[in-house]
Amino acid sequence: MLRTNVANDLVHRSLGTSAGAVGRLGDGQFLAGSTKITRGVLKVTKYVYDFTEGSRDMKDLLGGKGANLAEMTNLGLPVPPGFVITTEACKTYLESGDEPAEMRDEVSQHLAALEEAMGRRLGEADDPLLVSVRSGAKFSMPGMMETVLNIGLNDESVQGLAKQTGSERFAWDSYRRLIQMFGKTVLDIEGEHFEEAIEAAKKARGTKNDLDLDEQDLRGIVDTFKGIVRDQAGREFPTDPREQMDLAVRAVFDSWNAPRAILYRRQERIPADLGTAVNICSMVFGNLGMDSGTGVAFTRDPGSGQQGIYGDYLQNAQGEDVVAGIRNTLPLQDLEGIDKPAYDQLLAIMEKLENHYRDLCDIEFTIERNKLWMLQTRVGKRTAGAAFRIATQLVDQGLIDLDEALTRVTGDQLAQLMFPRFDDTTDVKQIGKGMNASPGAAVGKAVFDSYTAVKWSRSGEKVILVRRETNPDDLEGMIAAQGILTSRGGKTSHAAVVARGMGKTCVCGAEQLDVDTKKRRLTVGDIVVEEGDVLSIDGTSGAVYLGEVAVVPSPVVEYFEGSLDPDSADADELVKAVHRLMTHADEKRRMRVRANSDTPEDSERARRFGAEGIGLCRTEHMFLGDRRKHVERLILADGDKEREAALAALLPLQREDFLGIFEAMDGLPVTVRLLDPPLHEFLPDYTELSVRVAQAEARGEEHENELRLLQAVHRLHEQNPMLGLRGVRLGIVVPGLFAMQVRAIIEAAAERQKAGGNPIVEIMIPLVDAVQELELVREEAERICVEVCEREGVDVKHLIGTMIELPRAAITAGQIAEAADFFSFGTNDLTQTTWGFSRDDVEAAFFSAYLEKGIFGVSPFESIDVDGVGALVRIGAEGGRKTKPDLKLGVCGEHGGDPASVHFFHDVGLDYVSCSPFRVPVARLEAGRAVLVSDGSDSR
Repeated sequence: MLRTNVANDLVHRSLGTSAGAVGRLGDGQFLAGSTKITRGVLKVTKYVYDFTEGSRDMKDLLGGKGANLAEMTNLGLPVPPGFVITTEACKTYLESGDEPAEMRDEVSQHLAALEEAMGRRLGEADDPLLVSVRSGAKFSMPGMMETVLNIGLNDESVQGLAKQTGSERFAWDSYRRLIQMFGKTVLDIEGEHFEEAIEAAKKARGTKNDLDLDEQDLRGIVDTFKGIVRDQAGREFPTDPREQMDLAVRAVFDSWNAPRAILYRRQERIPADLGTAVNICSMVFGNLGMDSGTGVAFTRDPGSGQQGIYGDYLQNAQGEDVVAGIRNTLPLQDLEGIDKPAYDQLLAIMEKLENHYRDLCDIEFTIERNKLWMLQTRVGKRTAGAAFRIATQLVDQGLIDLDEALTRVTGDQLAQLMFPRFDDTTDVKQIGKGMNASPGAAVGKAVFDSYTAVKWSRSGEKVILVRRETNPDDLEGMIAAQGILTSRGGKTSHAAVVARGMGKTCVCGAEQLDVDTKKRRLTVGDIVVEEGDVLSIDGTSGAVYLGEVAVVPSPVVEYFEGSLDPDSADADELVKAVHRLMTHADEKRRMRVRANSDTPEDSERARRFGAEGIGLCRTEHMFLGDRRKHVERLILADGDKEREAALAALLPLQREDFLGIFEAMDGLPVTVRLLDPPLHEFLPDYTELSVRVAQAEARGEEHENELRLLQAVHRLHEQNPMLGLRGVRLGIVVPGLFAMQVRAIIEAAAERQKAGGNPIVEIMIPLVDAVQELELVREEAERICVEVCEREGVDVKHLIGTMIELPRAAITAGQIAEAADFFSFGTNDLTQTTWGFSRDDVEAAFFSAYLEKGIFGVSPFESIDVDGVGALVRIGAEGGRKTKPDLKLGVCGEHGGDPASVHFFHDVGLDYVSCSPFRVPVARLEAGRAVLVSDGSDSR
């Protein structure tokens, strides 16, 4: 913006006039219908652009379709003349309920220029200009918003169109298309009214094909359609061409907030405040006869990425005929035999566009009486495999460099390539569908409890663990199973989180399945699946199948596992492309990538997948199974002696756990989190125990231990255990608990070090709220470290830090950093405590409503809430480094493997992210991409 005295001089210079010729601009005055002086400030707001005025870089203003039509126009390609009404006009309309005052005049000016260029006037009787009115947002939203063709036709101009084209049938068919599209789109008339009228006309003619209807049939349909408009809309069909166009423009604006558009934006995470542009383009017709047609072309195969000629063509048709599937299309190659000059011109344009955009292009075109017209181009959507192949092909062609190639692929695409897939060419019987909680394809016999899953697995059976929902007790069964299926829960339920961590296929919340664990079966309608019956579950789509479905393995996982050499003859083009881009991502990225792992086996796999350490080793998982009895002894301990005995029994077991992990991660950092969950999670269920005690009393049996357990469960009961006695609070209140764990960690590290290894130890204290808590635990931990090292004769290097997972910890991070060697942001609990959500409850209770109403576009447990939780991460990082500039910062929540979240953590300045082993390659790729995006690189 400019002050008035500067603005006057600027305006005159831009117009080639003098101040004396135009006069001084004052408040409230307009220039060229798009420039206004307000409080002495020049505000330029241009609402309409000719195709010749735009470019592909103006997508924010002109939308993707308009920007690309302008780009093709400027390239000298055959584009029908037209103009674009901007997204700013749409936003003003949606905010105020009316178009900007200046817009109508600008539209009139551009329409007049279009009429002059075409030598015709909109809707004139003798030689009418017809236009299309199409939506076009910044991001492609195919079919979500409105289009109206043949604007300008009425009872007079239809005669002129017949004369102009030499075809009465064509003219009346175009007129009925206008009334039908206008009625549905602008007047909100149900489409079935029009469709029934067409069916009645075809029935009267004795045909099922629209093309068999003649001129008289179509005249009758037009009259019928006008009656439908009169009856359903309460008004006559507008015959004024400008009124048709203006109403169509409003309908396109309104369609931005149509339910299907809103739903699509939420699904694709497209911001709701962008608005849509409106493209007004002179009509060209592919339905003038067999020398005309319409088609879609791709410069490469969007399915595989292979170069070649891909697309469809339909003679004597308009674009919607191809989409509606009214007639079978021809392969694009057949156009060569139909109209070779147009075919050759199209191939030359395809090559020009791909070289210009330096990417796969999706093209829509029409041929009108042997003349080719380009109606749209855009960078084409593609499969995950095609994305990697095309990116490296374009590098080899010299069109882009490796940096840009890396920005052309995503972590989500890589994840799709890593999971096995069902062979959808086989016959399958789908019996249900749930949430696609963890991708992949799994086949096995249905089992209904963890014990059976482990038992059958050990005997060589592949099993699917079926539960209403899972809990920590099911961990062994989840590990043993090929996949997990639950009838309750969502993407952040226990089953989903653990399954993703293990790279295990999981379908959650398949509500149509009635799971009866007591009878050991599930039912769907009249279908009964007994224990031992085979199920197949698709974690990518959420589908559940009865019986075995063939699985296609992923060579990309074989590459990451190290069993497939990317340079070998066995490696296909996709694996080679993934290898090239992963190598480049590793070279570019600043952040390290670690894994969340609790076992030596997971740690070994994580290392093969490229993990550079362990960012979260959860010790609570080590207390389950056969070790539960020792935890129960600890909880029931009556005095120091019993408690110390229970801890002594746990010590060697913990030491062996850590030793195996240190061996698997030798030379890389391992962050061990001390016990976090409340103790009641290691005890039996209260109701189950009560029944056992009552039954024992009734039979006169000994039940002292069960009674003591019942009393302990009652004593440890909390109204909100996730905010109760857990984490660092346990270490302070339960004497010796954290001390035992620290001793086991340091003893294991000392043993590994004496064996010639290089353990890098990081001890992490969970749920710290105040620096005093960390100081108390740290003092005891350091004393134990000194004691063990002196006894073993080694110097175990170690760091002691904390998780930042509570709002207070983030806000007081500067104080906490005084006692910490590192911070790791626990974004799962930080999300819960910032939002006031209980993750185990809220998703099923109201998340679907929140997503539907747009309160958030994606679950904050899936992708970091940048404005809320993210702000606390930033505060914590800045506060910690203000105290200690070299403080190591990482994240170990589920967000560490989410592509969008990885970019945020890079921007905040974290040193590493940590995620499940299976998501390590995704995080590596996104950490490399984050550097390029932050540096301002763009994939277009």
